[in-house]
Amino acid sequence: MSPEDFEPRFLAAEDGDPWAFASSAYEQRRYDLAVGLLDRPRYRRVFEPGCAVGELTRRLADRADAVVGLEPSTTALAVARRRTAGVPGVTLTRGAVPEDWPDGPFDLVVLSEIGYYFDRDELAALVRRAHRSAAPDGQLLAVHWRGDSEDHLLHGDVVHEVVASTLGAGPAVELVDPGFVAARWELP
Repeated sequence: MSPEDFEPRFLAAEDGDPWAFASSAYEQRRYDLAVGLLDRPRYRRVFEPGCAVGELTRRLADRADAVVGLEPSTTALAVARRRTAGVPGVTLTRGAVPEDWPDGPFDLVVLSEIGYYFDRDELAALVRRAHRSAAPDGQLLAVHWRGDSEDHLLHGDVVHEVVASTLGAGPAVELVDPGFVAARWELP
């Protein structure tokens, strides 16, 4: 899927949330467990490409001085802006990675539910970009569904294998759930 392919899906949903990120018990649990993998009480600056409707963004903002969210869908971005209105430190911008990657450094880059929309080489380039934009003590959090979809170029497990091979190291911590895999890597 190209970034432009997401807009019709968000637009078609009555509430602008076609995957029920805000209302699904599965999604809420996934967000809570993913954020639970973070080992610091506070992060200075976080980058979340593909922030969708801002559900994970709000949780990240509870643990960060600043969160930069990037989203290609104008509809999803509007929902995210409503959901994060008044949340200190959140900046949301329309765009897609890798072309609209903001200037770093970031001490946390979050790849949530986006890695499987890239092929192996594109994903490896994205991970290298995350590493280059990381602060000296930076981290990468990756969270991906483990199911199959015709929209996905890679399975969620493969996404995490590509991240590990690109970084040359396994994750510092990993949670493998029947529905999703979540892991945190150090980016020295």
